[in-house]
Amino acid sequence: MQLPPKVTDRAFERLAEIGAADQGQALRVAVEGGGCSGFQYEIALDDPKDDDLVLEGAGQKVVVDSISLPFLSDAVIDFSEELIGARFVINNPNASSSCGCGTSFSM
Repeated sequence: MQLPPKVTDRAFERLAEIGAADQGQALRVAVEGGGCSGFQYEIALDDPKDDDLVLEGAGQKVVVDSISLPFLSDAVIDFSEELIGARFVINNPNASSSCGCGTSFSM
């Protein structure tokens, strides 16, 4: 059984800070072929679509399309602030390996 991804409070708070919902936008997390490890994450503000899984918190939305959903089962979508910069990150238990940039993975 596939569990939907989880979104941390910190990620929802960051979306609220940038006013995503105020602009009618959601954070889209998608998985596409490519990258240095076979698959890569695509993370961007986007308009929710009819067939998206919608995860809501703090008045904000994170959306995942039906094709990407199996790749993100039980993953955690978080927001990280480090010396190298601030970004949304995916902690994915399905990934057998990932590259140093954190945006590419294999299964």
